[in-house]
Amino acid sequence: MSWMFWQKSRICEALYDKKFLIMRVVDWGALTAILGHLDMKNGIIITLCGAFCAITLAHAATLEVDKERSRIQVDAKATGHTFAGDLGKYTIKAEGDAASHKPSALDLAWDFNDLKTGDEKRDKEMVKWLGGGKPQGSFKFVKSWDEKPEGGMAQGTLTINGFSKSVSFPYTVKVDGEWVSLDGKVSMDYQDFKLPIIRAMAVMTVDPKLVIRFHVVGKTR
Repeated sequence: MSWMFWQKSRICEALYDKKFLIMRVVDWGALTAILGHLDMKNGIIITLCGAFCAITLAHAATLEVDKERSRIQVDAKATGHTFAGDLGKYTIKAEGDAASHKPSALDLAWDFNDLKTGDEKRDKEMVKWLGGGKPQGSFKFVKSWDEKPEGGMAQGTLTINGFSKSVSFPYTVKVDGEWVSLDGKVSMDYQDFKLPIIRAMAVMTVDPKLVIRFHVVGKTR
């Protein structure tokens, strides 16, 4: 009886992990042994659970991002003019359901030295404003809702200057053959991340309200 409980626990652990899309192989040897000791009813239940996990595995996919086709930008307003910054380098990991395109994970990280506004002096001042050195930023997906084939709503955690804040935003999904595009805009206030108002020469001020735009393109695997 104790052997039977141990074998069942191994399978239940694997099935539990699969529910959260953790890639772990079910011990099919243990499953076969259990089927030989259980009655038909319990055997059918376990077999159905295994089939459900197989379906989940088939639908889970990773988006291999093409950074040449993708863009991550920041729109800002200053006294008398506007400007934008382009993030040239970053690391990104995106996962979701290949059939419904519902996202399940998106992790983005960057160094603010790689955010270029087209003005070298302004870029250096921005890094200094962020504390100097190699100031880091990141975004981590938390959940989505109102999902449709063309998009939905998402929530994640944005971290800048060592402070984190929850942000929500709409996103769209477009499929063109084997390519998948994710687009969205995230509104933020840099004062929420304990950063001071940017002022220059007592006359120019950068509005604390910023918009982060993303256009992520890739192929599912």
